[in-house]
Amino acid sequence: MAQQEEGENPGGIDEPHKLKIPTRRVKNIMKLDKDISKVNAEALFLVASSSQLFLQFLAEKSAHAAVEKKRKTITLQHIRVAAKRHRPTADFLLDSLPVPAEQNHSGDRAKSRPDKKPVPFATRSIDAFFQKTT
Repeated sequence: MAQQEEGENPGGIDEPHKLKIPTRRVKNIMKLDKDISKVNAEALFLVASSSQLFLQFLAEKSAHAAVEKKRKTITLQHIRVAAKRHRPTADFLLDSLPVPAEQNHSGDRAKSRPDKKPVPFATRSIDAFFQKTT
């Protein structure tokens, strides 16, 4: 009982999950917040693991949406469908995703040009931040 089998971890602690997401980039993104000056190793691991799990979840749901449409390539539209179907994801992600371009099937491209420039990416969420709330 005092001896352990070969191959077991002598400390009894499992090896940490191997991350596929670069932790250095996660740390740099976390440090973009002016309130954060240092990042603890455990906190970095948890944020990186959570990000990796979320990306896997979103990729699986997007792939499922693509298969439903009988496509082999995931497009922005499939990601939007996956985000809309999962309410917590839709609450924060849909405003950040670019709006898909309108498909114009007419042969005349000169008439299809908009008079105004399109709204920049993620402008809605920025505008909402600066709105006065009472």
